[in-house]
Amino acid sequence: MIDDRDRTDWELMAHALEETGDYRVIRKLRPMERYAESDGEAVQLGAIVDTETTGLDPQADEVIELGMLLFEHAPSTGRIYRVMGTFDQLRDPGRHIPAEITSITHITDDMVRGHTIDAAAVAAFIAPATLIIAHNAAFDRPFVERLWSVFATKPWGCSMTQVPWRDEGIATQKQELIALSEGFFYEAHRAENDCRALLHILATPLPISGQPALKPLLEHALADEAHIWAIASPFEAKDILRARGYRWSSGAGGDPKAWHMTVAADGLEAELAFLDSIYGGDARSVVRVDRLSPLNRFSGRI
Repeated sequence: MIDDRDRTDWELMAHALEETGDYRVIRKLRPMERYAESDGEAVQLGAIVDTETTGLDPQADEVIELGMLLFEHAPSTGRIYRVMGTFDQLRDPGRHIPAEITSITHITDDMVRGHTIDAAAVAAFIAPATLIIAHNAAFDRPFVERLWSVFATKPWGCSMTQVPWRDEGIATQKQELIALSEGFFYEAHRAENDCRALLHILATPLPISGQPALKPLLEHALADEAHIWAIASPFEAKDILRARGYRWSSGAGGDPKAWHMTVAADGLEAELAFLDSIYGGDARSVVRVDRLSPLNRFSGRI
């Protein structure tokens, strides 16, 4: 085991390597309980949630591990202060865990056999949180909402899609790769580890703006939006729609087979006016608009 003196020596060597400009040292994340001292700002509690599951379909697959982390932060600045609690429990899915899932998570049938997750304990842990955050909330939220109703009562944010990673010079949305770009690694694909790594990412200043990654996430997560499905749009308009930022949906998972885009709620009318020119008439009679709020965004209930 490395004692504190040895660790200091290793850090000196790592620093010497980095000083040459020819090396970059990636450090293992060491769990932190406190990131900063409060300076009198108003604070709220946020919760980070992560799941390990038997597969990708929230209707057919099952949660095998639920991890949660409660943290204190200042909503006005995105500054993170301290960890207020953690939760990590395994769950027996009632079926064999696929080999490919075990190879990723190292969770075996023997580890989960007979384990349940108490709904009252989950609800009590989440109760004080004003916002729930997941990295790819569109994946985690439908899984946990189906099992624990408390998750449908809280606003959600997504650190994968609601932080402008590319604008900040980070050319990936994958959590493990963001961590590497910020100089650390961790043992991924276990729920509490992923929660702690995400908290560290959210507390780290972004490379260009210098603000904590939590700040832009809060700004996006708490705003209302509209998701537009340009159903039956003219084929010849595909390049125009793509250039404007629309993406194509093949219709998987019950979504329409159409070009689609999310806009701020106050930009909906302008976008519908643009679509009028695409459809040659009243786009409102054709397109589908899903109104999104922090309470229903990323939910399988839409």
